[in-house]
Order: sequence, then structure tokens, then C-alpha cells
Amino acid sequence: MLQKNGIRRIAYAAIMGALMIVLQVAMAPLPNIELVSFLVLAFTLYDARLARAAIAIFVVAEGLIFGFHLWWACYLYVWYVLHFVTLALRRWASPLFCAVLCGAFGLFFGTLCSVPYFFTLGPAGGFAWILSGLLFDIAHCIGNFCLALVLYTPVMRVLSHLPAPKTDSVGQSVVQDAKEAAAPNGHSPQ
Repeated sequence: MLQKNGIRRIAYAAIMGALMIVLQVAMAPLPNIELVSFLVLAFTLYDARLARAAIAIFVVAEGLIFGFHLWWACYLYVWYVLHFVTLALRRWASPLFCAVLCGAFGLFFGTLCSVPYFFTLGPAGGFAWILSGLLFDIAHCIGNFCLALVLYTPVMRVLSHLPAPKTDSVGQSVVQDAKEAAAPNGHSPQ
């Protein structure tokens, strides 16, 4: 039987993954403007292990909804690239830094997603894929930057109010660090 904390972790991961897929589908009419990049970043800062599970749920749901095709193959790694870059750079987490990181991810999204096309279409096809998507990547960059800049503070505030599940994930989250810094005796107020 799962302990209360194990059930909470599963529920959090499921909610996070569901939120990513719902927002992806809801924002699909907007050209390359999406919240998944920002949510991957925010969830990684909240709890790295939960974020990895949420990304897996999102990726599988995308395949089930839209079909498992070549575009989906890049989803198997592209969101984890953002996750691990965020994890490596989390000590600099701030609204501007995270907006720049999300913007850079949007700018290089097409390049990151071109890997399967290099294998299937050859170098010419891979480079054609990158070049044909440059304008979309620029829009993706601008959208990610603006959304992250506006949403970082309120979303991280909401996440800091969630009861953090105990975890042995890689390091503490930025949210947990912020809770401990705010506590008068230096300990988390849980």
C-alpha cells in the first residue's frame, strides 16, 4: 500500500502532466505560443522528480491524442533537455533569467526537434527543416520569453504554497529554498 506521501506525489505528477496537455491543446490555435516550456521550467524548480514524471505523462498523452509520428519522436527528449538545463542552472532562477531561458529554448526548439529529420531525410532534409521553421522559432522565442516573464512570480508563489512532498530528488527546489529563507528560524514552516 502506498503511503500518503507516495499517493500525493503520484497525484501531483498526474495533475502537472494533465495541466501541460490541457494548456497545450487550448493554446494550439496560437502559432508557436505555448505554456509547456514555462511549466516544465516551473515544475522542475518545484520538484525535479515530479517534473520528470509530468513530462512523461505529457509526452505519452500528446502521442495518444495526436498520434505517434516523427514529430513526436523529438518530444521524447526535447522537454527533458529543458528540464535538465533548468536543473543545472536553477541557482540563478529569477523572473528575467527564466524568461531568457524559456525564450532561448523557443528559439532553438526547431533545431532541437530536427534530429529525427537528419536521420530520416539526411543532412539536407535536417537543415531544410531548421531553415523552414526559423520564423516560427522566433515567434516561439518571443512568446516563451513574455509568458515566462509575466507568469514566473505568480506561478512560483502558488507552487510555494503547495505542501511539498518529501523527496530525495536531486537537490532542493527553488521553492523549498524560498520557504526556508522566509521562515523566521530558518526551517521550513511545514
